[in-house]
Amino acid sequence: MTEKTLHEQLKKLYAKETGKVESVLGDYRVDVVHEDLLVEIQTRSFSSIRKKLRKLVKDHRVRLVHPVPYMKWIVRLDSDENQVGRRKSPKKGRVQEVFKELIYMPDLISDPNFELEVALVNMEEFLIDDGKGSWRRRRWSIHDRRMLNIHEQHLFQEPGDFVKLLPESLPEEFTTRILAKESKLRINLAQKMVYCLRNMGVLEQSGKKGRAKLYSTK
Repeated sequence: MTEKTLHEQLKKLYAKETGKVESVLGDYRVDVVHEDLLVEIQTRSFSSIRKKLRKLVKDHRVRLVHPVPYMKWIVRLDSDENQVGRRKSPKKGRVQEVFKELIYMPDLISDPNFELEVALVNMEEFLIDDGKGSWRRRRWSIHDRRMLNIHEQHLFQEPGDFVKLLPESLPEEFTTRILAKESKLRINLAQKMVYCLRNMGVLEQSGKKGRAKLYSTK
């Protein structure tokens, strides 16, 4: 799978005006350098970049930018890369999807040198009929992703900034299932959200309701 185009587009966007692209800093190559701020674009799993980030934040301010598809168009290509179809996905992305990746390093947001930006993007995803993709995509592979424009940007500079992602309708004490219902999230994503917020120190366990744990904000 490649996301070369999406990564390059975001890199150029965040390097606008004063940024330097692809700068070497010690043992690492950094996507964008803005004087005292390093910007890393991560379109894939955070598990592959957490070690790098932990080292960089020791001596530098670091912003991790993670794109989440807001509206997506699926473009199908034949084996010769000719377009054979294009359709709009009925799903819309949400900021909370970042918790799928944040579970790999939820504590890092507590570091004063680290911040996270979630960019909701409208994009095209190109699938190619090469017979090598997953069975879920009927063996079509993801060939590339291309951003059309940015819908919204959400910056999180400290753990408390994530409180705004909790719905106002939540009771003072709630279970993971109540969070999933009020946020309109799948239960597994709500579980990841609770895990991250607890590790950040935003939530604490306040009791139990039957077998379910109750949580509240600190």
